[in-house]
Amino acid sequence: MRRTRIKICGLTRPEDVAAAVAAGADALGFVFYEKSPRYITPQAAAALMAAMPPFVSTVGLFVNASAEAVAAAVAIAPVSLLQFHGDETPEQCAAAAALANRPFMVALRVRPTMVAEDLIKYELRCRAAGPLFAGLLLDAFVDGYGGGGKVFDWSVIPEELAPRVVLSGGLHVQNATDAVLRVRPHAVDVSSGVESTQDNALHPGIKDASRIAAFVAAVSLADRIN
Repeated sequence: MRRTRIKICGLTRPEDVAAAVAAGADALGFVFYEKSPRYITPQAAAALMAAMPPFVSTVGLFVNASAEAVAAAVAIAPVSLLQFHGDETPEQCAAAAALANRPFMVALRVRPTMVAEDLIKYELRCRAAGPLFAGLLLDAFVDGYGGGGKVFDWSVIPEELAPRVVLSGGLHVQNATDAVLRVRPHAVDVSSGVESTQDNALHPGIKDASRIAAFVAAVSLADRIN
């Protein structure tokens, strides 16, 4: 049975980190973008990471940060993977990753006008940018950067690319099984879809342990279906 990897993003509290780890998440994401409601300082992220067990990956999300700023954040919070989610070119991402000495992932915000060939060409450009490129994260295009909770047309993802991508954008418990069955991505990435609706009005980013567990179970269900 193949297993779809799961990343829980936008973590800011120890209890949410513990819930994600307990549910079986493969990677935890920390947002180092100050304008995000899920922003966390590198110092706070480092404290959360220090309490994590081994074999759970950590991802630092950056938006239009300079290479120097990325390297400075990683020096404090030594995440294992970088995620670039702004308007950076693949070449700029590669330069920042080289300075920080970390592999990197590039978020491609998929516009309604894009076709399969656009995704393939962009991945090829990212691979050509540098040897630290680890893969594409596909998200819905929204105004701003990430966290839009919107789903894009998954049918645009070419079959030959799907096993290498991280699928993001509007995922939650109700659509996670269908998303994995239809796309068969390498991994899925969720943030707002596992958050507490009760707390989010005043405190965006508060995760719900039961929603995290249910999301992981929904992905696992898809993996068990041939």
